[in-house]
Amino acid sequence: MKFLDLAKIYLESGHGGPGCLSFRREKYVEFGGPNGGNGGKGGDVIFEVVDTLNTLIDFRYQQHFRARPGEHGKGDNRTGANGSDCIIKVPVGTQILAEDKETVLADFTHAGERLVFLRGGDGGFGNAHYKSSTNQAPRKTTPGWPGQEAAIWLRLKMIADVGLVGLPNAGKSTFLAACSNAKPKIADYPFTTLHPNLGVVRAGDYDYVIADIPGLIEGAHEGHGLGDRFLGHVERTNVLLHLIDCTQDDLEEAYHTIREELREYGHGLEEKGEIIALSKADALGAELAEEQRGMLEKTLGQPVYIISSVAGDGIKDMLFMLGRIVDEARQEAIERDEEVYIP
Repeated sequence: MKFLDLAKIYLESGHGGPGCLSFRREKYVEFGGPNGGNGGKGGDVIFEVVDTLNTLIDFRYQQHFRARPGEHGKGDNRTGANGSDCIIKVPVGTQILAEDKETVLADFTHAGERLVFLRGGDGGFGNAHYKSSTNQAPRKTTPGWPGQEAAIWLRLKMIADVGLVGLPNAGKSTFLAACSNAKPKIADYPFTTLHPNLGVVRAGDYDYVIADIPGLIEGAHEGHGLGDRFLGHVERTNVLLHLIDCTQDDLEEAYHTIREELREYGHGLEEKGEIIALSKADALGAELAEEQRGMLEKTLGQPVYIISSVAGDGIKDMLFMLGRIVDEARQEAIERDEEVYIP
């Protein structure tokens, strides 16, 4: 299944059915009176969040969604049938954006949520509605109210507990494959990963989700390398795991490049908790990797860890550390009476 996290769609709710102009006609009833029924209500456009979807790919093949109109009113005081609703199913983490792609109209974070986004038009009145003591044979009816139209953007931001960030080819996909059952594409060249991947991690009593996004480059917050879209997938995480390839020349520059992109992107990414780890330690050897770690830790003034996804060194301890942070964040959310997603 292809991954798609941004789609534009066009919506239209149903218009109401017009009222009916009718009079009772029976052989021995001389003054039957008006009996025109009201029109039916138009269908609504409803969004429903389901946990069986993880991409917006369906909206590449269908962009127009219309609810059914209400039926005409009928004689004998029969009201027209209401139009069928148009129910649009979206994955958890979907946002509805206005046409300017900036204004957030709705944000779905839990399965089962439903939102009536466009309401169908009300049905018109038949002539029986206007009958009174002074007007016993009205010929007035009203048409149904028109439905609503909208052009919107759907944007998917993955629901994950831990976000993997780093430069291209920093070993993020290899780490995800080593600690979960995810099967991301892995190769020895930059931008092997072209779309985000999710993996469920089980470390002891801890269960949580890790999101692997494509590598970031300088200018990612402005859209270079589609970075502005990829960064949205780690907005909802509790902690970031910043991987740095220990074989590259300038570790400090690699770190600050990513931190600058997080700061420029905003949305709270810079304030999130961060764990820094040197990856691919097996390529340097234990002694040289430890020397690189010590130099970077002294420069940054915060702990730096060493891992090797290929050899498995440091992976278990890292997963337990992430699990404790995620568990603490969940407990704090529960104390605030917030819903917590647990895989």
